[in-house]
Order: sequence, then structure tokens, then C-alpha cells
Amino acid sequence: MNIKQDIIQRANHVFYVVIFLAFGVIGRLVYVQYFQTFKGKFWSERVAATLIQRDTIRAMRGNIYANGGELMATSLPTYVVGLDPTMAKPDYFNKKVDSLGLLLSRIYKDRSARDYTDLVRDARARKRRYVLLNRRRVSFQERQEMLKWPFFRSSTKVAARGGVLRPYYERYHPFARMAERTIGNLDAKTGRGLIGLEASFQPALAGKNAVGLVEVLSGGVRKPVNDGPDMKPEPGMNLYTTIDVNFQDIAESALHDALEKYKADKGCVIVMEVATGEIRAMANLTRRGDRYVENFNHALAGRTDPGSTFKLATMMALMEEKAISLNQIVETGHHSVNYNGLRITDSNGGGSGTITARQVFEKSSNIGTHLLMRSYFYSRPDLYCQYLRQFRITQPTGIHMKGEAIPVVRNPDMKGWSKYSLPSMSYGYEMQLTPLQMLTFYNAVANNGHWVRPLIVKQIKLADEVIEDNKPYVDPKPICSQETIRKAQGLLRGVVENGTAKHINNPHYGIAGKTGTAQKIINGQYQAGRYYTSFIGYFPADKPKYSMITVVDNPHQGENKGSLYAGAVSAPVFKAIADRIVASDFRMHAPVRAKASQPQSTTALMAGYSDDLHTIASTLGLRSEPSTEGWVEATAEGRWKARPTRSNQVPDVRGLSLRDALFLLENRGFRVLFEGQGKVKEQSVSPGEAYTNVARKVITLTLG
Repeated sequence: MNIKQDIIQRANHVFYVVIFLAFGVIGRLVYVQYFQTFKGKFWSERVAATLIQRDTIRAMRGNIYANGGELMATSLPTYVVGLDPTMAKPDYFNKKVDSLGLLLSRIYKDRSARDYTDLVRDARARKRRYVLLNRRRVSFQERQEMLKWPFFRSSTKVAARGGVLRPYYERYHPFARMAERTIGNLDAKTGRGLIGLEASFQPALAGKNAVGLVEVLSGGVRKPVNDGPDMKPEPGMNLYTTIDVNFQDIAESALHDALEKYKADKGCVIVMEVATGEIRAMANLTRRGDRYVENFNHALAGRTDPGSTFKLATMMALMEEKAISLNQIVETGHHSVNYNGLRITDSNGGGSGTITARQVFEKSSNIGTHLLMRSYFYSRPDLYCQYLRQFRITQPTGIHMKGEAIPVVRNPDMKGWSKYSLPSMSYGYEMQLTPLQMLTFYNAVANNGHWVRPLIVKQIKLADEVIEDNKPYVDPKPICSQETIRKAQGLLRGVVENGTAKHINNPHYGIAGKTGTAQKIINGQYQAGRYYTSFIGYFPADKPKYSMITVVDNPHQGENKGSLYAGAVSAPVFKAIADRIVASDFRMHAPVRAKASQPQSTTALMAGYSDDLHTIASTLGLRSEPSTEGWVEATAEGRWKARPTRSNQVPDVRGLSLRDALFLLENRGFRVLFEGQGKVKEQSVSPGEAYTNVARKVITLTLG
């Protein structure tokens, strides 16, 4: 019983101690909040005047580079300049405030030094915790200079004396609007990528923001409470793209010229490396009023009927089935044909008569394509659609960019399939494909049947460390047989040599490709005179290096209807770009054989120093070396003779190089003036004249 009472008594003691401590804590809180002061103010007043919050400081966004290392997008820091005038001690403040006013006046140039000094003094008198010194943000170079100023010096001893430089990052494109839609842009409020590569690689580019405590002052101004590690954001990673700035500039210029010429609505160009799928240029332009802007990525997301460029897939499917011979005769008739109520016409306004299957493709005959398909695939629509899947036309390319549109290619199981679907599909209608998807198909043909995924970002780096290395993806399984590929390549070459694009053929390098002119559909009706024109191909034709698609959508201005077709509109754009690419890449040029040359005589040098002439003759394999030592000159008979150079006379420097003439004359104390280029033709003082007779020792040489 005694033990029980003892335990109860001890528990009571503990209870009273806890109650006493609780009342002590409550009392202390009341005292601190309502009675204790700090720097002349009660804590309740100080908390009411300020608010401590967690704030986010954005990280510096990563850079975007071109294939050659050129900077295409970067973030430049700017800084808001503020000051807490209450932090400095009175003696320091009074000693340095005038200097601060003078420095602020010099950097901003909008107020006098006295005005800035009065602004800071007034803020201190009013006990303002923060004053915005100027709304203009300063650059990084200006910030570095300001860190040497009073109140802003970065040394630990004076770091807490009031100066605040809050960073903001603004996106800058060194090449202005080049590849604007491909590179993309940012949301002004959130700093997140909206479109293009900026959006596609947002997590990598954005880095890691810093989160720390800030003091929210009057007017919503936020001032960091400390500068600890939590307030240090981690910068974003850098993108290294496949874009070639020279190719991009060439593509944009040629496309712009064509759009202006034909007053077209829009257009795009893609240049891709055949073997790797690396995109060297992606240009997109849309008409806005009287100018063209890059506000939509037609290459990536602009789905439409491809038109006659799709006939390549049709011909390849027929050749895979061995359903046709390229030399077989096709009776295309005249003007047009009807099939189950569907009127099929050729783009040139009439039929082509009796032609071969090869010419059906080269002349881009819709009627001929329909007749070849009718003889085999009209009774096997599933088989035809199976080949389209095999050619990888029915799926997105999988490029590492957001926004690629999903292709729409009909098949018998889809809603909307009709008796007109297969004939229309055979020459490029009743489907929706993007320029990139069509180019990737043609690129596979150029690459001997091996499909290559388009690639636009090669590496992602953090400083010099490679975080992600994107290798080209080449499907090891070809899309069709090598025999079909060989024939398809021949057909594409024939279009340029004999068909609808023969005017872009040239003797310097081969082009292979196909024109495409699709009538535009508005409200379900085909519109006469309104066309989507394109040309897809590759070059050089015998050893493909680059594949390319050029699109000019809805050209308006032309001499006649035929001048608005792809052969006249888009094909020349292809050639203009290809010409400049080939001219800029020496590796695509055929080696030039050196011509055999006859040995030349060193007497063509006219005059010189014999040792130098011996060296030249032995190095270049020249004949007629001088047998005389010292300075020599050539005679009319092609021999060498000594040229005297007496020390007391003006030397004869005619026929010498300027270097040798300067050596002889300046070593004798002459001041030499000269005009022209080449060897010395004349000298103002006659050779052999006494050295002492030359006025002011000045000689003028005439070169020629």
C-alpha cells in the first residue's frame, strides 16, 4: 500500500511540473508578442509589417546549339537593383551614400546624383526596408561592376549592407527568327517551353529551381532572407541539335522567295541526311498580311493529301507483287475516265495516250496509275494497305519533338471506306500525311530500303558531361526487296530526266524525286485552281547524301494554270537549295584530275638571289637553275647573269620581288615608298647613281 501511494505522489509531482512549464511557455509567448521589443518595435508590429514566405528562384535555362556549335538559343541574365537602406550602420551610410548616388546616376543616366542620394536618404528616414532604385534591369556586365560599389560589395564582411541584385533570365536567339518554330519559345509568365524544342525538352532545359525564404515587403517586393545553398538553383542542360545554320539559311531564303513569287499561303522545307536521318534544316513560313512568319510547324504537324508523290508507294507495291512490268503498255485514253462514278483526270488536262508503266510514273498520270491498280489491287484492298504498313507510312516517325501529327491512311476496316477509296488513295487522296512522314518514306528509298528515324537532337549535356546521346536508328529490315528499291530509284531519276521535273535536271550532279500536285479540298469539295504542290527527292542521285521535301501551298500568282503545278513551283525550290548545298560541300564534288604540266624555267622570275632560286627550282622541279652566286638577273636568251650591287651605288632592284628590293635598299639606309602590286617595274632613282647624291635617301618603287 505504501508503494502505491509513493507512485501516485511522484506522478502528482510530475503533473505539477508539466503544468508549470506549460504556463511558462504560454507566458513567454505573450511577453514576446505583446511586450518585448526589437530595434524599437514590438514583434507584433514587425510581423504585421512583413511576411516571410517560401519563394521560387528560376534556374538558368540550358542553351540550344546548332550542329556546328553555333548558339541558337540562350538565357541572358538581367538584374533588378534594390537596396535596404536600414541595414548599414549610420557612419557607413553617411560616408558612402553620396558615392552610391553618383554611381547610380552614371549607370542609369536618367536622374542626377543628388536625386538618387535623396531617394536613398528619404527611404532610410522613413525606415523603409526596401527601395527599388530603378525599374530598368541591369545586364550581367553592369552587375559585375556594381558588385564593387558601396552597399553591394560581395566580400563577406560587407555582404549584409543592403544591396540586392535579383536575377531574371530572358531568352535570346542569336540568329533572330531562324528556325523560330523549330527552336520554339517560352511562356512569359511561367518560363516553360510552349512549342518546338523548348517544349519537347522542357525538363532537361529547365534545370532545378531553388526554393527559399523571402521577406515580402510593401508593394509586393520580395527580398531573400538569406543566400544559403537552398537559394542556389541548378542550371538546365544544353541541347546539341542536328540543324546546320548554313543549310537552314539557304532553305528559308529559297522558300521565302518562292512564296513571294507565287503569293502562296504557306510552305515548308526539310533537309535530311540520308544515312543518319539527321535533320539539317526545317523551315516553315505562313503568310500574314504582306509578310511571311514562322508561326506553325507545317513540316511536323501539317497533314494533307500528299498528291502524286504518293504514287511511289503505289508503284512499289505493284512491283513487289510483280504485278506490272515497267515496260508494259498502258492505254490511258484521252482527257479523263470514269470508274464507278468517280471521274479521274490527269493534271495536264488530258490523257497521255499510249505510254509505258514507267512513263505513267514519270508523267504522273492519274489515269495510268488507276489502270495499273485496277488490274491487280482493286480486288485485294487489304493487301495494298498491308504494303503501306510495311513501307511504314501509316505510323508517326517518332521524332523526338512534340507535335507530330498522326497519319491518317484509310483501310477497309475504317469508317468512311468506300468504293472510291482505293482509286483515290493510289494517287494520293483520301489520306492525311505530314511532309516529314512523306520525306521519311522517300529517304528509305534513297537509303537502299532501310528506314531511318528522323533525328533533330544529337546530345544533351550538362557542361561537358554527356547525359543523353541519341544515336541514329536505322531499321535493319528493309521496307521491300532490293530489286524493287533499284527500280524505284530508277523511276525517281526518270522523273527528273524525262518527266514532270526535267527542267531541274543538270549535268553537274543527279537529282531523283517526284512532283506532287494535289487539289485542295474545302468543305468536302475539290477546288479548281487551288493546289498543294510539293517535290520530294534526294541528291546526288547516284550516291544519295541528302533527302529533301519542298512544299508551296496554294500558289496564287502564275501565268496560267500549268504554272501553278509542282513541276513549276516546288521543284525549282528543291533545285535552288540543292545547288547551294552541293556548292558548299566539297565532299560532294568529283575529284579534279591534275593536268600534266611542262617544266618551267625559273627565268620567268626575272631576277633574285641565287640561293633562293636554287631552293625554288629544287622544290618545284624547275629547270634552268642559276649557275652564278649572289644576285642574278635573266637575259633575253633565257640565261642567268650576275647583277652587280656595289655598296656605294644605288642597286638595280627592277624585276625583284618587293621583299628582295626592301632588303637591298633598306640595308643601305634608304626609306622606300611603293605603289601597286607584283614585282618592281620602275624605281625613282636610276641604278648605279652614287649613294651620296640621293636626296633625303628616299626611293619610290612602282610595282606591276
